[in-house]
Amino acid sequence: MTAADRRRARAARGPRRAADGPPPRPAVDLAVRIGPMRLPNPVLVASGTFGYGDEYRHVVPPAQLGAVVTKTVTVRPRAGNPPQRIAETAGGMLNSIGLENVGLAAFRAEKLPRLRALGARIVASIGGETPHELERMMEALGGEPGVDGFEINFSCPNVAKGGARYWAVPRRLERTVARLRRHTRACLIAKLSPDVTSVPELARACEQGGADAVTAVNTFVGMALDLGHMTSRLGRATGGLSGPAIKPLALARCAETAAAVGIPVIGSGGIVSGRDALEFIAVGAAAVQVGTATFIRPRASLEILDEMAAFLAGRGLASLDAWRGCLALGGRACAAPAPAAAHELAERAR
Repeated sequence: MTAADRRRARAARGPRRAADGPPPRPAVDLAVRIGPMRLPNPVLVASGTFGYGDEYRHVVPPAQLGAVVTKTVTVRPRAGNPPQRIAETAGGMLNSIGLENVGLAAFRAEKLPRLRALGARIVASIGGETPHELERMMEALGGEPGVDGFEINFSCPNVAKGGARYWAVPRRLERTVARLRRHTRACLIAKLSPDVTSVPELARACEQGGADAVTAVNTFVGMALDLGHMTSRLGRATGGLSGPAIKPLALARCAETAAAVGIPVIGSGGIVSGRDALEFIAVGAAAVQVGTATFIRPRASLEILDEMAAFLAGRGLASLDAWRGCLALGGRACAAPAPAAAHELAERAR
């Protein structure tokens, strides 16, 4: 076991629970594999909702998560969009951050070492206005120690250049992914926008280019107005809509995408509970990302993990694999066994 492995093991154990704390998680195998990346569980925190990974360390030990997807980083620092950047909506929120970030140099020198020291599995989110900028990012980070994967942000709705519309061209995506693939052996994930003609078509293009997985989906373009001041409630006219309101839409995009490609799909969009996460897994997702829920309940990702394990154990399922794809489009009907009796679950836990 390497020193990094030992740090991860210590961090994953976390602090001791108080006697009156939550019960231990049922013994269900939640491990997943996404391309070359092996994760102990399927819950990742979404880019832009967990900072650079260390900001939440006193609330959510990063090593207890499947992986931390960092805030999107670009070659040069970005100041982001003018305020207002956040607007609450019915069942969700709009954001217009504009990819504010510290830039490549500071990310490598300051942010990555802190996250590595916490024993987290790291998926670095990278962005760029052109294929060349993305390639510069991958040339610099592709062999970086301790980075388990890269999520390429092809889907930001809040930037004037290099956003979701620019990348909504299958051939451009395929060629760009192929260029990035040459610079890393780590897991390569493409994050896709829902506001396109066909998410599955873009996912197939990424698969052809050599992506190991796709994330389906990013936020939906939305708008909120302040009629009292006759203006947008955001600094820009539109922003990215997230939260429970988008879950049915995101779930449908995830199901369609999982049915169309042969690489893993990471489901994202409106997941706030273990049952939400299991719906995405049921339609074929390999893993899920939790985003807006973290703003509401900082420990949401760990609560979701506990809920998933309890649900599966309650149905007598020993692993997440037994559930995955049970309601996939064109696939088998879900035939999960009836809830196991309490004494049977206790026997399995011994």
